[in-house]
Amino acid sequence: MAIEAEGKHFLIDTTPDLRLQLLRHPIPRLDFVLYTHSHSDHLMGLDDIRPFNFRQRESIHAFANPMTARAIRRAFAYIWDTSTQIGGGKPQLELHEVEERFTHEGVAITPIPVAHGDWTILGYRIGGFAYITDTSGIPDESMELLKGVDVLALDGLRPAPRHPTHFTIGEAVECAKRVGAKTTYIIHLAHEVEHAEVAATLPDGIELAWDGLAFDV
Repeated sequence: MAIEAEGKHFLIDTTPDLRLQLLRHPIPRLDFVLYTHSHSDHLMGLDDIRPFNFRQRESIHAFANPMTARAIRRAFAYIWDTSTQIGGGKPQLELHEVEERFTHEGVAITPIPVAHGDWTILGYRIGGFAYITDTSGIPDESMELLKGVDVLALDGLRPAPRHPTHFTIGEAVECAKRVGAKTTYIIHLAHEVEHAEVAATLPDGIELAWDGLAFDV
């Protein structure tokens, strides 16, 4: 997901199709990246930050919880290995471990710990917007961090059956009602979801997201 706040452009996760997404919906620069977790569908586009390194002539900062940061350093070990050849260029990444609220480049960011099966991963809140992907449960302490959000992006894999590491759409709807955002977009939809059919069953203020969705908060 691409976000602009306080004049800065940043991503939540680097998905495997990042290059195609940025060709379709370009951003003028990349100031930093927030990582939710290290599953490949959220991480494996990291190599595609290199054009921003070349253009901006600087490293890009990235933020993750300690578990995710360890996995990134393992999966992309060549980035930090001084014995590997630079060749066409390695991603230049400064990776920071975070668990508490922090500010970077004037943007205040609140990590939101959530359950993804047995893992604790991060969602993020930036101002009135919160992004919670890949979750099967949000602890009470994290629900407190979501109070007052205007727009929520929330994981909802499919109507049924229940999944061990993701909300169903019904569970996402119930969670969205608890959060009380003015608008909730259900994200991370599975391929079997019939978009129009499922969208028609949702209450006011809750919608299915779609590729290319853009909004202001």
